[in-house]
Amino acid sequence: MADNNDYYKILGVDKNAGSADIKKAYRKLAMKYHPDHAKGDKSAEEKFKKLSEAYAVLSDEEKRKQYDTYGSTGFQQRFSQEDIFRNFDFGDIFREFGFGGRGFSTGDGGFRFTFGGGSPFGGRRAQQSAPKGSDLVYELPLTVKEVATGATKNITYQHQGRSQNINVKIPQGMITGKKLRLAGKGEPSSYGGPAGDLYIKSVVLEDPQFKVDGHDLFINREIKLTQAVLGTHVSVPTLDGKEMTLKIPPGTRHKTKMRLSNLGLPHMKGNAHGDLYVVVHVNIPRNLSAEQKKLMLQLADAGL
Repeated sequence: MADNNDYYKILGVDKNAGSADIKKAYRKLAMKYHPDHAKGDKSAEEKFKKLSEAYAVLSDEEKRKQYDTYGSTGFQQRFSQEDIFRNFDFGDIFREFGFGGRGFSTGDGGFRFTFGGGSPFGGRRAQQSAPKGSDLVYELPLTVKEVATGATKNITYQHQGRSQNINVKIPQGMITGKKLRLAGKGEPSSYGGPAGDLYIKSVVLEDPQFKVDGHDLFINREIKLTQAVLGTHVSVPTLDGKEMTLKIPPGTRHKTKMRLSNLGLPHMKGNAHGDLYVVVHVNIPRNLSAEQKKLMLQLADAGL
């Protein structure tokens, strides 16, 4: 999918282009798409808007550095239009390009140039829209039991070159990949905006009994060949530490999965649970005693 916010492509310059080349490219395109030259052409106005946005960023050393660091998507998430055009004097730029310093508005109230003094946006509004600091992600190992019941964990993470120690209440159902957001616990903003957030990301540890797949649990149970043929019962542990008896019907095949509804891990919201699957492994003996071999031959003669 094409990136409509690739400022280098918008201006038609290489990523290693110098400031003179960027200015030259902008001047050429701005002359073509400025509303004075393309009166009534809404597509030209939009093009001019994107050109000016690209130039405002790439002509500013610090903003260009941020853009190159985060990419177009990350930059757009961190910077509003107020941030992009802050300290950018369209009056000087357009007078230099021969536009006479007159104002221009798209007419939709969302984008307006005001020539003759600094930023095209009000100072107070610009301050309120300053980009937030970077978010931090802390991967927190959790046992299956902690995911099932919830827990309070004490974590230590590096923040601004120092160790920070906080207690975090982990809700039940926080399976691998789920995140908790701690607002304002991330990196401070370099532009006077709010601090970023700290995200606690769960990583479920391997369990000696259960294999975890999302909210579902899997456990293996081994039975003998005769039990697979004739049927049997097996004991199955549950998350709450209890044991339940599961009936294995006659004729059960190797690696049959038997589903126990709602005995898996809980979801973070609501009362829903995953399922517990018992995977039946039929033990096929490799070595038979003389008596066992005789019996198997008799079964074979009987058509089994």
